[in-house]
Amino acid sequence: MNERMNRIDLNCDLGESFGPWRMGDDDALLAVVSSANIACGFHAGDPDIMRRTVARAIAHDVAVGAHVSLPDLQGFGRREMKVTPEEIHAMTLYQIGALHAFAGAAGIRLAHVKPHGALYNMAARDRALADAIAGAVHAFDPRLRLFGLAGSALIDAGKTLGLLVAAEAFADRRYLGDGSLQPRSEPSAVLDDADQATAQAIGIARDGTVQAANGQAVTLHADTLCLHGDGAHAVALARQLRAALEVVGLRIAAPDAA
Repeated sequence: MNERMNRIDLNCDLGESFGPWRMGDDDALLAVVSSANIACGFHAGDPDIMRRTVARAIAHDVAVGAHVSLPDLQGFGRREMKVTPEEIHAMTLYQIGALHAFAGAAGIRLAHVKPHGALYNMAARDRALADAIAGAVHAFDPRLRLFGLAGSALIDAGKTLGLLVAAEAFADRRYLGDGSLQPRSEPSAVLDDADQATAQAIGIARDGTVQAANGQAVTLHADTLCLHGDGAHAVALARQLRAALEVVGLRIAAPDAA
């Protein structure tokens, strides 16, 4: 189970609409989750969407974090790019600063930073890129918490710099035997069945284990569970999952909450 034995954070990637185009039901999801990762314009979102999403997160008493990405609107940040650690450091600072402006104007401080999509996966395995992200977070505000895949290079990079970290796991993604995520390009990488995803979340949050694609039981420490907001049944799954976690005695709260 997580570090505070009776609680788990539920985070969701939000603010991913753009102009008149809408993705997901952010307001409904904000009523369920405890942390919001808000897109900063590189893979999704725009200034007005960022401002509105920060305001709605505050109204729901949800912790606000920057969801930083590679600059890839057309590919939704899910395509890998050849980038240097120096470029990643600058991109991360730029995006944190953008969301910080809206948070500060609304009277709150950012709580965390979480990379998105391809950048998340690249930093999970590449220590140089992980160090670049962690270094940017630390340079901006060492009080910020860094979210990253449980057991990954990004978590190690954050700890090395003395950052608070949140080891993240996924209710609706299948795992490999080494604790990494099965690539989305492979069949069955995403769990579409709500009951299956809920059972996986409970196993991770309460028992600290997950069944990998090969049937192996993998030990997995997690402080926060990610719920994806872009699926057709995202809200229903989020509600079911939160209710199930509470039934087994877990309190839903952001890592920085009292």
